[in-house]
Amino acid sequence: MSAECTSYYSADNVFVNGSSCPKAGGDARAAFCCGFNDIKYCCDDPNSFFPYEYGYMWWLSVGALIGLSIAAVVLLAFLITVFVLCYLFIATKPSRLDSGLQLRAPGLDPSEGPSPSSPSHQRPGLQDEHPQQEVGL
Repeated sequence: MSAECTSYYSADNVFVNGSSCPKAGGDARAAFCCGFNDIKYCCDDPNSFFPYEYGYMWWLSVGALIGLSIAAVVLLAFLITVFVLCYLFIATKPSRLDSGLQLRAPGLDPSEGPSPSSPSHQRPGLQDEHPQQEVGL
């Protein structure tokens, strides 16, 4: 059994003449023409695409797995951090709504402020500026 590898241009644009497989002096089992348009070679597996040993491809796979594992750990750490921060944000909120700052007149002691039962809730000094007029009946 033999196969013909047709002529082609390599990746460097060098013309390569066609040849037949198996090549003289080569492995008799390499009876198939394998490869791509820019590299062709004789091989023993008609489904082979790469003219390299498979050992280096395992190292690439191991490197890819290590890289993906590191990326997964970083992503997991990021997600845990986000969830912890969200939990802390929600858990540390006050239990009741804050009504804001209490407004008081300047210079008054908070314990001496007007009581809700007193008839006048005005600041001292406002009575002088706007005297109240008594209405007679």
